[in-house]
Order: sequence, then structure tokens, then C-alpha cells
Amino acid sequence: MRVVLTGAGGFIGRHVWRALTDAGARVTTVGRRALPDSDRHACLDVKPSTGADLTALLAAERTPVVLVNCAGTTGADVAALAAGNVALPATLVAAAARAGVPARLVHLGSAAEYGPVEPGSSAREGDPVRPVGCYARSKLAGTRIVGAAARFGLDAVVLRVTNPVGPGAPTDSLSGTLVAQIRRARDHGGPVRIGGVTAVRDFVDVRDVAAAVVAATRAPALVEPVLNVGSGRATTVRELVDTMLDVSGYRGEVRHDGGGSARSAAVPWLRADIGAAVRVLGWRPATDLRTTLTDLWRHAT
Repeated sequence: MRVVLTGAGGFIGRHVWRALTDAGARVTTVGRRALPDSDRHACLDVKPSTGADLTALLAAERTPVVLVNCAGTTGADVAALAAGNVALPATLVAAAARAGVPARLVHLGSAAEYGPVEPGSSAREGDPVRPVGCYARSKLAGTRIVGAAARFGLDAVVLRVTNPVGPGAPTDSLSGTLVAQIRRARDHGGPVRIGGVTAVRDFVDVRDVAAAVVAATRAPALVEPVLNVGSGRATTVRELVDTMLDVSGYRGEVRHDGGGSARSAAVPWLRADIGAAVRVLGWRPATDLRTTLTDLWRHAT
């Protein structure tokens, strides 16, 4: 299997890269900067002006190829969100369609696209979407671009990922911030400061996400344009925080400062129905939250 992977340097992308390689795929990474660990890397800033270069890269494989997109943009800069989450998927769709070889596109979306979900229920792929904030709206726009291409015949799927957690979690994520807080308090004193803990999320191990990507590259047919990838379990932020504190052995002061983020207030509950991914991909999440957080802590320390 030949795979062209964008976003290999990111949190999810690194795990996807490793999982694909372990599965025997020949992976060519693509990105603006060199990746020292990559034996096959194309330094390419994928945007509309360089779409022809990506098309040529795919065509050079001369055999069926899978284009996996783990790249994307977070934050509040609207222009950057539009470039990373809307223009990039559009460029990938065009490159895959023009490659001249059979090409499959596996694109990572976000469960943030759903917006508020009725507490107690599980979000399904066909449910109405009401994204909150520019990030979620930009991710939904990217999903719709890939979905439209699939309806017109491109072999493509969006894996709508819930809340990924695991080794290497970035410091701007909930779990990454918590690890950084605990390490600071342990090494330098002072309390661990935590925001609101009442929100409910679907935390999924990043390695389970990577396994879903591998399954999507291998599936004989992608009969659904969007598939939820999560744990299928509802977990309060408090449970994640308490488990992380226990795993780390931290027994110091913990302060709850404020009521959490605006998104937590707007989307207090999220759990994904993963039945379609189980059926289409033959995939299931395999890692419990405590194991995930134990591995995250060990990796960080």
C-alpha cells in the first residue's frame, strides 16, 4: 500500500504515520518543513497554487495510492482556519481527482462540527449540525467539500474524530495543559489550576484514531462519506482530571478557576455513535482512558 500523508508532524499525524508504517505501508510524508525521521518526504506547502505539484506527486506513484490528510489548523485566526481547514481539503480533492491513478482520500474531520448535542444522546453522522465557533465551522466546510467530491465519484471519506488524547498531546489541549500544570506544580510548587470540569466529552486514544485511519486505507469500499471515530463513551472532564491526577501521583493543591471555556458552555455534552465506523471499517477503539492517560504521563516525563 502506498500512502501520501499530510500533517505527519502533528499530534495525530505522528501516530498515523507510525501506524501506517507498522502496517507495512510505504509512506511519503508531505509538508512545508523537512521531517528528519522520514525516508520519503516532499517539502511542499500544499495550497491551491501548489496543487499541481501534489497531483504530480500522486501520479508518480503509478499505482493505487491513498492520500491521508491529518493536517489542519486550530486557533482563532479566521484566515488561517480558512486556509488550513477549507482550502487545503479542496486542494487535496482536486489533486486526487486529477492524479491519473486510482486514489483514495481519507480526511480527518472533527466532532466539533456537530455543535450542541442533546445530553444523553449520541451524535450520528446524519444528524443536523450546528457548529459553534470559527474552528468548528471551518472543519465542517472542509467535510462538506470532501463529501461533495465523494458524491461525484471520488473515493473519499471523512473520519470525524472526537477528542483525541494520548502520548504527545499538545499543550493547548485539555490533557496536555493538565500534564504541563502538574509538572510545573511538582517541580516548582504552587497549585494545579483547572477550569470547569462539568462538560462531558468523548475522549478517544490517539492510537485508536490512527488504527481507524489504517482501516480506512484498507477498506474494500467506503460506503459512507462520514464516519465517527471516538470511544463511544461519555466522560466528564472531572473524571479525566481526577484520573490524570491519580496517574501522576500528584497530591498537591488543586484550584478550580472559573467555569471553563465558552465552547464548554455552548457544547456541554458530546458523545459519538461509532456504529457506522465499526460496521464499515471493522474497527473498534481498544484503549481505556486510564491506560491512555498513563501512557501520556509517561511520555511527558
